[in-house]
Amino acid sequence: MDWCEVVVHTTTQGAELVSDALMDAGATGTEIVDRADVPDPRKPGAYWELYDPKLIDDMPQDVLVKAWFERGEGLQGALAQARSRLWALQQESGLGALALETREVADQDWAENWKKTYKPLRVGRRLVIKPTWEPYAAQAGDLVVEMDPGMAFGTGTHETTAMCLSLLEKHLTPGMRVMDVGTGSGILAIAAALLGAGEVLAIDIDPDAVRVAAENIQRNGVEGIVRAVQGDLLRGESLPCELATANIVADAVCMLLTPLKQRLAPGGKLICSGIIRHREDDVLRAAAQAGYALVQREAMGEWVALCLKNGEA
Repeated sequence: MDWCEVVVHTTTQGAELVSDALMDAGATGTEIVDRADVPDPRKPGAYWELYDPKLIDDMPQDVLVKAWFERGEGLQGALAQARSRLWALQQESGLGALALETREVADQDWAENWKKTYKPLRVGRRLVIKPTWEPYAAQAGDLVVEMDPGMAFGTGTHETTAMCLSLLEKHLTPGMRVMDVGTGSGILAIAAALLGAGEVLAIDIDPDAVRVAAENIQRNGVEGIVRAVQGDLLRGESLPCELATANIVADAVCMLLTPLKQRLAPGGKLICSGIIRHREDDVLRAAAQAGYALVQREAMGEWVALCLKNGEA
């Protein structure tokens, strides 16, 4: 089958909005190409890539959102819907040109091309995120997370995920019960297990994400510790825990603060990210109102991650 590849020029701030718009228009999948998602090993930071920095130099200056639509009778209608959604987004500032381009691609191209930029990634002191198709010679003390994210969010390269992983390494104590809300590819839940968690519940509302997470959990041999379930925290299975993670978006974090507090042990910690910088104050204000205290803050690019404590500091 041939496909129509759509490319939209945007910004880091607009990438997820554009991706959602294209998926709503009927795209089979999307890919975000953002220089900010590939950490530069020539600069100091919390994590670094294990490959040639020339890759960054070869990436486009604009943030590109690529999407793939099946060719057929419904294609023109889908493209019209996509253009309509982009026109609506143009009313907001900071989202870039939102120019849309199309081209024909062969069946295999769209499923494989994104893998070229996904390489082994070290996060913090011990965690290494390794794509299943890439070789990596583990060093003494490495905790290697084997990942194939499929269409689920969570490769480890995005700043929000990398900051969550770094905070997990700092705040997880062996034996802790951990709940990962909005697990996506399962990367945070798997990392928690490798770091010594006693029990991990990985929750996502998207059945495809749960399937991908379950495959990655099995791939990493932690199915005795981690369970992936479909649902949401408000209506579904949960786990009393000492540590929770939520790499989602600011509004969802604010909504989940009170329900999560009811599952967190007194003094338990919540690691949350997916928070764009200009929404940080909103999340901190909601956290204080819900009875959390700020333990640690990290920031990379346009994003912020917070470690919050259930109770007074």
